[in-house]
Amino acid sequence: MTQVLGVLLPVFLIILVGHLYGRWQTSEISTINRLNIDVFLPALVIDALAKGDFDVFSYKWLVLGGLILILLSGVVAWLVALRLKYSIPAFVPTMMFNNSGNMGLPIAVLAFSESALPAAMVLFLVSNTLHFTLGTYIVGGRISWLKLLSLPINIATVIGLSLNFANIQLIETIALPIQMLGQVAIPVMLFTLGIRMIDIDFHAWKIGVVGAIVCPLSGLIPAIFLIWILPLDLIQQQQLLLFSIFPPAVMNYILAERYQQQPGNVASMVVIGNASSLITIFLMLLYLKQAA
Repeated sequence: MTQVLGVLLPVFLIILVGHLYGRWQTSEISTINRLNIDVFLPALVIDALAKGDFDVFSYKWLVLGGLILILLSGVVAWLVALRLKYSIPAFVPTMMFNNSGNMGLPIAVLAFSESALPAAMVLFLVSNTLHFTLGTYIVGGRISWLKLLSLPINIATVIGLSLNFANIQLIETIALPIQMLGQVAIPVMLFTLGIRMIDIDFHAWKIGVVGAIVCPLSGLIPAIFLIWILPLDLIQQQQLLLFSIFPPAVMNYILAERYQQQPGNVASMVVIGNASSLITIFLMLLYLKQAA
């Protein structure tokens, strides 16, 4: 238990520091978010994928598992939305696409060391790609393929995989600054997540509570089935299970606001889901540590 708390406390303390700073100082986080999305996170992706010890093909089953898990969680969320008469464009994507970036990457590293980062990164990239294709279509009714292809994180993925496939090792003078820029990404993601939560209120708390229950369950049930049928190694199984119970991504709120799909309801699901995730992630890490 002490080990698990040692993993979670740094994550939530950085989020708390960001939240307190945002309340103390009026902060415009769009610039730092843009820097993180356009520079720091792509650098982290290149650093993780281009390393010689990263075997792309050994993650093919994890990619499939992540894809199936997200789609099945969407089916569960769709059934819940129909039963409770929730808006499908607001509820379903929020349950499908989780905080595998802001929360997933730091927890993977802190809980399982740097060796778990490639698996966590693979799941994040699968989720991110689906979010900006299928997720955008569900929320807004259309997909911007040009925007998807021009996203720096996707360009970085292509560069990282190309270097990996070609077995090209970057020289130290290039690899080191990329690594240093990438190391900025994770703490910045957590810090800005804390600031972002200031602008979200709890007025639609009922749907927020429902979302906090449905989101982890709609991912965990398929994940248990998938680790049983897919030939995943231990680290990949751990990361898929952890990925399955992460709370909704903040990006869901941004897209809901952009396309005017009940942003207040989505905001409540994001905030309450992330707050309650302290319990679900703690329990999952406790299980994974004991089962290892």
